[in-house]
Amino acid sequence: MTALSEFQRLESPGLWRETPQAQRREVIVQFGDATLVILDDKSNSALAHWSLPAVARRNPGKRPAIYAPSDEPGEELELNDDTMIAAIEKVHAIIEARRPHPGRLRGALLGGVSVLLAAVAIFWLPGAIVTHAAAVAPAPKRLEIGRQVLAELTTLTGAPCQSPAGERALADLTKRLSGSGEIVVLPNALNGALHLPGGITAIGRPLVEGFDSPDVAAGHILAAEPRGPENDPLLAVLEWAGLGPSFRLLTTGSLSDKALRGYGKHLLDQSRQRPDDETLLAAFARAGVSSAPYAYALDPSGETVLGLIEADPVPGKSPDPLLEDSQWIALQSICDGG
Repeated sequence: MTALSEFQRLESPGLWRETPQAQRREVIVQFGDATLVILDDKSNSALAHWSLPAVARRNPGKRPAIYAPSDEPGEELELNDDTMIAAIEKVHAIIEARRPHPGRLRGALLGGVSVLLAAVAIFWLPGAIVTHAAAVAPAPKRLEIGRQVLAELTTLTGAPCQSPAGERALADLTKRLSGSGEIVVLPNALNGALHLPGGITAIGRPLVEGFDSPDVAAGHILAAEPRGPENDPLLAVLEWAGLGPSFRLLTTGSLSDKALRGYGKHLLDQSRQRPDDETLLAAFARAGVSSAPYAYALDPSGETVLGLIEADPVPGKSPDPLLEDSQWIALQSICDGG
């Protein structure tokens, strides 16, 4: 190694002895390129050459500083000169910094892995459990949870409206729009449509009592349809319920009513954005439903829903109506028990 350039001409007095039993003698210590040179203070002849990297301090932090050429017993050198002591210590600090520290690397790696695992546990794992629980739930379990959500909703809206003729009309409307599932009419608090897990769709009483045809109610149902796994109604339920209930659903196959307490209010309070016109028009076209009645129900002026009106896939009177007039009249009076 090469000594630090700032100390290349450094000299200081010291006390040196050749053996532990020998008398101490005054010497001159020179800070060399890679050695400490110990000189007789009178004749200036060299008494010893110590390798700087091998020099060991016997009494760290104390004065006078006592050094030896190695860890073995033998020669000793006492120094009181602050600059010389600082030079030796600085060389040792540089050597220590350059030495490999496998333990430190292992510790850093283990620490990094621990931080990564903690981050995964905190940020990724909960979401992954919730998403997985929603994805693997079988159809009967989805329907069961959908009925639990409906029961929670009815604490605020009242029980679903019922009448024999009205329920037959709802069954026909369900077949016409989707071919499966169930539509229920809630008497209070809901104005639009909500899709619940298990293919249950809840619509508000105003959608059947306030319009001349079922096209508006059908439009709200089509607009509320879940599109893509990220809009799965069960996923929304589990995201609201949280990690614990989702994990219990995975492990026990059940979701408690307590876990859903308050979810009905959450559904009624949340704002519902309709899909973009292109997506919505495609849904109307597949179902064979006119989009204009739904559009005018949203905005009687037609200004903000012009795309749904002008590109109506079933303009005018449909040759295949959603319900017969008698069925629509029965559905309109379902909340009256008629």
